[in-house]
Amino acid sequence: MTTALGHLRVLDLTRVLAGPWCTQLLADLGADVIKIERPGSGDDTRAWGPPYLTDTDGRETSEAAYYLAANRNKRSVTIDITRPEGQDLVRRLAQQSDVVVENYKVDQLKSLGLDYDALSRGHPRLIYCSITGFGQTGPHRERPGYDFIIQGSGGFMSITGERDDRPGGGPQKAGVAVSDLMTGMYATVAILAALAHRERSGTGQHIDLALYDVMLAMLANMNMNYLTSGRAPGRAGNAHPNIVPYQVFAAADGHLIVAVGNDSQYAKFCEVAGRPDLAADPRFVRNADRVRHRSVLVPMLEEVVRQHTVAWWLDALDAAKVPCGPINDIAHALADPQVAARGMRIDLPHPLAGTVPLVANPIHLSRTAATYERAPPLLGQHTDDVLRDLQLGATEIAALRSAGIV
Repeated sequence: MTTALGHLRVLDLTRVLAGPWCTQLLADLGADVIKIERPGSGDDTRAWGPPYLTDTDGRETSEAAYYLAANRNKRSVTIDITRPEGQDLVRRLAQQSDVVVENYKVDQLKSLGLDYDALSRGHPRLIYCSITGFGQTGPHRERPGYDFIIQGSGGFMSITGERDDRPGGGPQKAGVAVSDLMTGMYATVAILAALAHRERSGTGQHIDLALYDVMLAMLANMNMNYLTSGRAPGRAGNAHPNIVPYQVFAAADGHLIVAVGNDSQYAKFCEVAGRPDLAADPRFVRNADRVRHRSVLVPMLEEVVRQHTVAWWLDALDAAKVPCGPINDIAHALADPQVAARGMRIDLPHPLAGTVPLVANPIHLSRTAATYERAPPLLGQHTDDVLRDLQLGATEIAALRSAGIV
């Protein structure tokens, strides 16, 4: 099968999540991704468990679920980049690569002779993407960037969680590392843009990605709420600052989401609820009015929703074309027949466990579909193969291994 990026090689000097998320996406689209890891320990996330992948007898393997989430379709090569011999191997691999992605601290790779200036010398077509917490410039450039810290300092936690005046109120992080994941996505877009530019110009470039910048950018309409009003938005729990009703409601036997996006949908909701009077009330006809009178309207809607079960509301609102949905846990979400219909659950052969269960890439291309050639690799699984590509013989590889360089 033809892949979109099968003509590219990516040298992956990243670990944890933001960088690996980017390189996994490139690998899914066909790029040959060579993941460089520390001999003996590898990517930090290999130790971030339990849970760990289990074999066919239910015994734990060494493969942490966290690591498995972001490293399929790659080849793992162990190299000690703190040693001159290891640095030379990385330079040689970079010369054979189209893209280098790294997420070391600012200037750390420069001290090893593995920065953009060093690796692009003699390789002007190289695209080199650096991912850090705060970027290559600015007063915070040397600060470490962990997603949790970025969610807090970047404003995300100020708008996430229940209102301060309600039980459980206070700052809350997201359930996944959103700044890491979004930075990985932005990095992928930036790399593809740089590749498109290289096709026209023949030259590569350096990409500077910062988790903090991404965190700010992804606040989207909440940024604009502040910039247009001068008032920093706060936490609203499961409610929406600009739309009403757009929140979680308690039904007779559980909770559901009602996401009314316009005035017509609101009128349909009121009809289903048996309260057409709430659609005709001048305080609630337009969304802007409903937002202004939120404290009056929402308690009345809450009382109505509690009169029926979740299933009743979902059936009735679906029939009326009013956006709504259940609140599933991950097990129920993955069990939904839509997942099977879209091919979003896959299994790949794994050398320790037989197979490894994974969630597929959500990009569906009609001509160059994502492919799944390799399970997340064991530590150093492909070291010998890749070094042989550098024309190293068995004796040289054995010497490197004996010296702890690979």
